[in-house]
Amino acid sequence: MSTETTTEDILRGGQFLVKETRCEDVFTLEDLNEEQRMMRESTKEFVDRELWAHWERFEKKDYAYTEECMKKAGELGLLSIAVPEAYGGMGMGFVSTMLVCDYISGATGSFSTAFGAHTGIGTMPITLYGTEEQKQKYVPKLATGEWFGAYCLTEPGAGSDANSGKTKAVLSEDGKYYSISGQKMWISNAGFCNLFIVFARIEDDKYITGFIVENDPENGISMNPEEKKLGIHSSSTRQVFFNNTKVPVENMLSERGNGFKIAMNALNIGRIKLAAACLEAQRRVITEAVKYAKERVQFKTPIIEFGAIKAKIADMATNAYAGESASYRAAKNIEDRIAIRESKGNTHQEAELKGVEEYAIECSLLKVAVSEDAQHTTDEGIQIFGGMGFSADAPMEKAWRDARIARIYEGTNEINRMLCVGMLIKKAMKGHVDLLGPATAVGEELLGIPSFDTPDFSELFAEEKDLLARLKKVFLMIAGRAVQKYGPDLEQHQQLMLAAADLLIEVYMAESTLLRTEKNAKRFGEEAQAVQIAMSRLYLYNATETIIQKGKEAIISFTEGDEQRMMLMGLKRFTKYTNYPNIVTLRNTIAEKVAKEDGYYLDMH
Repeated sequence: MSTETTTEDILRGGQFLVKETRCEDVFTLEDLNEEQRMMRESTKEFVDRELWAHWERFEKKDYAYTEECMKKAGELGLLSIAVPEAYGGMGMGFVSTMLVCDYISGATGSFSTAFGAHTGIGTMPITLYGTEEQKQKYVPKLATGEWFGAYCLTEPGAGSDANSGKTKAVLSEDGKYYSISGQKMWISNAGFCNLFIVFARIEDDKYITGFIVENDPENGISMNPEEKKLGIHSSSTRQVFFNNTKVPVENMLSERGNGFKIAMNALNIGRIKLAAACLEAQRRVITEAVKYAKERVQFKTPIIEFGAIKAKIADMATNAYAGESASYRAAKNIEDRIAIRESKGNTHQEAELKGVEEYAIECSLLKVAVSEDAQHTTDEGIQIFGGMGFSADAPMEKAWRDARIARIYEGTNEINRMLCVGMLIKKAMKGHVDLLGPATAVGEELLGIPSFDTPDFSELFAEEKDLLARLKKVFLMIAGRAVQKYGPDLEQHQQLMLAAADLLIEVYMAESTLLRTEKNAKRFGEEAQAVQIAMSRLYLYNATETIIQKGKEAIISFTEGDEQRMMLMGLKRFTKYTNYPNIVTLRNTIAEKVAKEDGYYLDMH
């Protein structure tokens, strides 16, 4: 079956909520081409050989080993996947860059952080915003690992509020250079980087400005010792001080006052890449947990055979499958949008920036969903290992500690929850996503008499798709009324925004999972996809339960009286199953297959 997608088939960012997506129009891991499969295998070989086999070194703050592995990754071309060929890179598409980020990140959070900081926020601002001279001068060195990059945005008083930084850039009297002074903190790769992307404010500008600053201690650059951290022990993280550091005017990145935009767009890409970086970590934890549970015997029985363990393994595997499904769906949407813009004459820079920006909502919600699933998976991994899970001699506790930072990186999950709802509403105001029409229709439906006909559910996922369409109505009902009531002030009602975001997240994740499985069931047969079908149904069930809980929380937070009763009735109507799936049977089906395969296997078609 062709996987070709036309321009009309590609939904704009956020439109998944109001338009139906055909399974043929989503990209899945099973759609990888031969080149991508080979790239995945070579990445996994590198990780097994250099990282997984030496995980203890990363726990002992062996920063030199992290740097050595980064150099080896550079020699293999793994740092240059996203870099255009004109600057010494491979110039691969967005899906391929996601794929490498995914599979290189599962062994240790220390290396994953170094890799992400260098290839993403350390290199990408120059490739996307740099002048031709800046790109020619710096990007080839960054692509090969001859040089490493770091990103200086966060300050003691400027975290989530990125534009509030106090670092200053003062133009010299002769107009040849800026003098930068200020303090930056939590700077990944600071201990071994060759250049920084630094954000500073010129005079009293409203917005910060970006600069490319070479790391020269003789030029007023100093650092604190390495930070002591909960996890990612061998990721170099230091405070950096700039004291009248001279930066040539030609090293300004983009235009004056454009720094906030650079920072935000870098974060959009960073968010979806962070989702990818949490996937292989989940797969490896599941595989280790399964191996241990098969060997660990209690009451004369391997614990893998106990229902309590099966439930954990099934939920862990299901969440990993959902994360893969949604992350690669969005990655291909971005890749296709970039291609459309390039075909219309946009430069690669413009096309990539606008392509990713189009799906900023999906980037934010993926970051939240997959980072939280990774944390849950590592937590359950410790629980399956029992007492051994709490030991630093087993791999689970370090995986749990490393996973914790993912909910803080690239904007905290609370910030990203509010962002995805806020951005969706802004898109609706601009007319890019029609929320008003469908929300009004849902309001009218609530006043009407519900149908008592039993639909035809004979086709695969017919009932699940019917339920999913109704789950979208829950969000439209709540968000539509909240916007009507609060207008632009909705952003002040953070707890309502957080609850609404969870509805949005669960809808996207559940839909992505169903569509991937439906697509593969059509080409490989339903029997071959029995476990994936079970996972899709289990995920949807869990998503529905979350939507019932968060929907109720949202409704009672801002309504009362008859309006509240009507919306709660709507919530009950829209989340109702005709035939409940047997959750225990689904979990057992999933867990027994994962156990038989000695771990998570679903991405290896």
